[in-house]
Amino acid sequence: MYFSPGKNKRDQSARQGYVNKESFQYEQEKLHYGNRVAFVTILINVALTLFKLLAGILGHSMAMLSDAVHSASDVFITFFVLIGLKLAHKNPDEQHPYGHEKMESLISIVMSLILAIVAFSIGYNAVLRLINQTTHAIPGSLALIAAVISIAVKEWMYHYTKRAARYINSSTLEADAWHHRADAFSSMGSLIGIGGAMLGLSIMDPLAACVICLLILRVAVNLIIKALNQLVDKAAPPEIVKHLEELIITEKGIIRMDDLKTRQHGAKLFVDVEICVDGDLSLTEAHKIAESLHNKIEADNSAIKHCMIHVNPAE
Repeated sequence: MYFSPGKNKRDQSARQGYVNKESFQYEQEKLHYGNRVAFVTILINVALTLFKLLAGILGHSMAMLSDAVHSASDVFITFFVLIGLKLAHKNPDEQHPYGHEKMESLISIVMSLILAIVAFSIGYNAVLRLINQTTHAIPGSLALIAAVISIAVKEWMYHYTKRAARYINSSTLEADAWHHRADAFSSMGSLIGIGGAMLGLSIMDPLAACVICLLILRVAVNLIIKALNQLVDKAAPPEIVKHLEELIITEKGIIRMDDLKTRQHGAKLFVDVEICVDGDLSLTEAHKIAESLHNKIEADNSAIKHCMIHVNPAE
């Protein structure tokens, strides 16, 4: 016997574009919060780009001008966040009855690939500078000050966006946070390069850039793996599974748990449970046990989008 409360009603609501009022309000609050964070970072990146361009021109720094281009690209990247959040929070419909959460994982992969391209670009240019040992005009102190300010601002943006990503469980916001940190790393390379050039040690810049390239590339690979796991229905983390097992076996009326399966669906989780109850119970009594467990599981973790329970009679 399978139990999923109000299945027919829920399916009809999905086709008509309706969702649970409390769930809908919570999801909309997350969407608005994510959008607000994205818009704040866009405005800061625009201001930072203009500041870096000015500092690069007046401070005669090619490194700072390149850094300004990187910040400008972050503005473009953040628009992917807005698209991902919008698509992921669309209501279920007749063609997509399980929702659209996986769209955010797809957008996250695109953003991570762009992050990897940024890493390769930094590494490629660094290797060329090491080979050619190209010399440029010695930059001024304004470029050095701009690099320090950029590092501080981008690191703050990383923590600001990362905190929001954890709060609303958003893979696209997490990828965007790492784009901010990549920009901070880039500015760190600019700082080392500008400082080295002012001290007559121009080789410091490409060497630092090579290290930064590897750090960013590692982050990009980890983000891609995480997003792919959300797309291929990987099980929930072990600690979540263990906690669910404890909830199930302590529920009144359940003799044992026969099976437990979880799968990631974008940033959400689906749970399938098989429980064993007294075979002499009536259908109504067994239904009440399953309903109680169902409500308990879905109320325990906001990431759990739906729980399906199958009831087996004890022999």
